[in-house]
Amino acid sequence: MSAELGGVCPFGFRILGSCHEARILVDADRAFVAYCSCDDRAEIDCEAYLSAFRFGDDFSLRADEWGRLDVKGFDGTSWSRWLWFDIDRADIGQALQDARRLVAFIAERYGLDDDALLIFFSGSKGFHAGLPTSLWEPSASVTFHTTARRLAEALAERAGVVIDAGVYDRVRAFRAPNSRHPKTGLHKRRLTFDELMGLSVAAVLKLAETAEAFDVPTLPPVNEQAANDWREAGHIVERATEAKAERRAAGMSSRLNRATRDIIANVETIAAGDRHRLLFSAAANLAELGCPAALAHELLTEAGRDAGLSPSEVRRQIDCGLNHHQHTADGSRSEPATLGATT
Repeated sequence: MSAELGGVCPFGFRILGSCHEARILVDADRAFVAYCSCDDRAEIDCEAYLSAFRFGDDFSLRADEWGRLDVKGFDGTSWSRWLWFDIDRADIGQALQDARRLVAFIAERYGLDDDALLIFFSGSKGFHAGLPTSLWEPSASVTFHTTARRLAEALAERAGVVIDAGVYDRVRAFRAPNSRHPKTGLHKRRLTFDELMGLSVAAVLKLAETAEAFDVPTLPPVNEQAANDWREAGHIVERATEAKAERRAAGMSSRLNRATRDIIANVETIAAGDRHRLLFSAAANLAELGCPAALAHELLTEAGRDAGLSPSEVRRQIDCGLNHHQHTADGSRSEPATLGATT
């Protein structure tokens, strides 16, 4: 099925230079393999990006005569051969430890051979890991990118690792294999499982001074656990969609404050410094209107995760906001929970 879907969603985009440069329509498989094999046409000594997801004919129609794309507002079908994880830290040593933890957990959970995963040093202070979607053979859909994020976050949380949720935007640009990072001059270098687990930070940085061609791993067959995990993630996305529809049907939007409406509708990105307070406030507003706790979680969870909070932090802020009304009614006071606070 994966090969068939590659034909249904054959298109991606390439950016040569910074993300401010034009997005050019490409054959997704050919472009990816060109960077993996250090093909001269890939220009690996330059900064470059490929789309994290791939698309069908409705996407290709957005290209002008030069192949340049207007991707803003694209809401069509997407798919991918790989579920990407991005671990980025201020301390590269911490990033390496977290990447080891996540990769080891995923490999054990799905019984993968050591090099079934595509693992990269990003070229700066992070690591990327690609999990082959052949393990569950997903269909292309308009919610593929959202379901991918739900699965990735669930796996990362089980492994005790925080990942960058921004990777799962439908038209996200993702650094191309072997391309050179513009600030460090290092390449996005592939690492074997053993290299990730055994090399020091200094050794990883040394490897990244040069690009290295590699063959894309053979895609593994379906794994029952992976298929179950994907279905569970899909059910979460479905429930969130139903919750939004329930809100609209109940006419709640006219009674919500503006900030809460914007968060539910994902109209505004929650600023990092405000994310705890705004999520707490939105939950409290819903509680004032008699919103059931389960529905409040469905309405607010996606926005909280989009803001970069971990699933456990999102749950905590929503619960604190929901409890706010009861606490103030009996004379106590409830405030947004902060990182590191204890229960």
